[in-house]
Amino acid sequence: MKKDVVIIKGVSEGIYIDIIGNDIEDIKKSLQTKLTNSSAFFKGGKFLGVRGDEISYTTKLETLLLLKYKYELDIELPEELGLSKFEDKMLFEEDDKLKSIVDEGITKFVYGTLRSGQEVSFNGNIVVIGDVNPGALLRAKGNIVVLGSLRGVAQAGIGGNKYAVVAAYSLLPTQLRIAEMIVRPPDDDMQYKLPEIAKIVDGRVVIEPYLPNK
Repeated sequence: MKKDVVIIKGVSEGIYIDIIGNDIEDIKKSLQTKLTNSSAFFKGGKFLGVRGDEISYTTKLETLLLLKYKYELDIELPEELGLSKFEDKMLFEEDDKLKSIVDEGITKFVYGTLRSGQEVSFNGNIVVIGDVNPGALLRAKGNIVVLGSLRGVAQAGIGGNKYAVVAAYSLLPTQLRIAEMIVRPPDDDMQYKLPEIAKIVDGRVVIEPYLPNK
């Protein structure tokens, strides 16, 4: 029998999640088994962090993002990970799925939440490690990837790049633009419980779940 790689451990101060090894696919499967039908049970508890002797920074980051945005646990990502200490290469050298979204080219990384009135413009790709609140603006000649909730304005493919994409763990922008095409979200705020990606298909912008193996 395969050893369980995720152990949820409650202590007097709150909840730790202990990780055995560093295989993100095994971690995802174990989280799916443990939390799909019971994540509500843990929402009231104080989350103390992810621990593991072998876990890398990148795997730890992806695990925390899954816990926050897929299983909706109350987690403050920048404070727990010390994201300002990360270098760009360390964050994404092991993340093949993210590389499949972001084309080769210059990429600007933004750490932490963007609040109303803040703007980031870049002549390349933009990756935000955090949320983008309503009233914040992202403008990129390349792709935009938000490892969190995107509720502000996102303009990708500035200059006419129709192959650019916008992706986020929760994609609910107040306005979304790719190349010259502008769309607004539906009034019912429909969203998937999966990362989502917006791209131009057959002359229109479509938003769909990001399923890398489909």
